[in-house]
Amino acid sequence: MKQPHPRADAPRLLLAEDDAEMRCMLSRALRRSGFHVTELRDGHETVSLLSHCVTQGPEQMPHLLISDVRMPGCTGLEVLAHLRRSHQRLPVILITSFGDEQTHEEARRLGAAQVIDKPFDLDELCAAAWTLVPAS
Repeated sequence: MKQPHPRADAPRLLLAEDDAEMRCMLSRALRRSGFHVTELRDGHETVSLLSHCVTQGPEQMPHLLISDVRMPGCTGLEVLAHLRRSHQRLPVILITSFGDEQTHEEARRLGAAQVIDKPFDLDELCAAAWTLVPAS
């Protein structure tokens, strides 16, 4: 069921995408789907926020991370590796314009829940995100 504005108890989702237009489009679709979305511009910002959430306790952790693979400074794969090194089991969907087999294999090795190649259908991304959110 789509909602125009996420409820106060909406699942928390981090969206890491360096392209501002893509980030805005994805964020809008995910919010309409019912998520509370925090937008991040790159991998460094994502790692920093995740580290902060860990220190604040489990109630501050997001339910899901959606990240672009190729971002300046720190890639989505590096963010995923950081999560796994810190023993965080946060589900991660990676999105990429460069979906070669090596990228997919590395993402699977690091424990990505899914890798979605661009271009993709926004409804399919939202549906994939909902399948990874724990039932309340």
